[in-house]
Amino acid sequence: MSTGTDPLAPLAQLPGVPDAVAEVRKAVDRLYGHRVMRRRAAEVTSESALRGARASAALAGADWPLEEVRRRSDFSLDAEARTVGAALRIAAEAGQLLSIWRHSPLQVLARLHLLAVGDGDPAAGRPRRAGETAEELFPLELAPVESVEVVAVDEPLPALPPAPGAEEVAARLDQLSRLLVARAEGQGVGTPALVVASVVHGELLALRPFGSYNGVIARAAQRIVMLAEGLDPKSVCPAEVGLAELGTDAYRRALAGYLAGTPEGMAAWIGHCGKALRLGVRESTAVCEAMQRGMV
Repeated sequence: MSTGTDPLAPLAQLPGVPDAVAEVRKAVDRLYGHRVMRRRAAEVTSESALRGARASAALAGADWPLEEVRRRSDFSLDAEARTVGAALRIAAEAGQLLSIWRHSPLQVLARLHLLAVGDGDPAAGRPRRAGETAEELFPLELAPVESVEVVAVDEPLPALPPAPGAEEVAARLDQLSRLLVARAEGQGVGTPALVVASVVHGELLALRPFGSYNGVIARAAQRIVMLAEGLDPKSVCPAEVGLAELGTDAYRRALAGYLAGTPEGMAAWIGHCGKALRLGVRESTAVCEAMQRGMV
């Protein structure tokens, strides 16, 4: 397929990206072939949504233990509780928005923000206006977990630039929406799902289109893309878990690469998203193993 009809195609050929795509595909196929997935896939999907929401909330500043998230029923007491509640509501509904996503991604993004903040917020579901600011993407530092290998970087942590202004956000959101709708209509289908999902994730983090919950929304959008592209049709691969396990420093460095827009930076970002997705697969594989042993 020519790059004229598929603007993302060159990204799929960047050094390291084909390997990342192949490794993700292999990991996802292995999970889908697990015996438990043949009988209890719906339960794995539900557990994946819960664990992904917990991890996404942690990245947004509310690092609660999984059992605390599972136990709670009231998520209105304070800012952390509201963040966890927002992530849970988004995770519960994201998969149901696939049909709307195919023809109107911006409508889905608005719905995700409404779910996050509630309809009592006057800014619910609308992008930032001129002069309005966006919340910080990484309000809490998460260290990588011990079981995850992260390459040490002996350089200062890059400072992320301010969110773009309202006019630029509107223009780039429109461009992103047109690209995704064209793919749903059969144009540009040669680009691997990992590349598309990574670009949507990175672009929404770059734009921070809403005043709040942009990280949670960007990570949910990545999951919707993996559904739409057929990479994870049962939504059992919580990449959010992997992003949290890799730590916020690695997340910020990878995002800085995306924002730089260089071939090296884009490849590093896609590679980071791929590694996070494989760690999400590892998480759900562990869930399947626990179910098989009768522990869940």
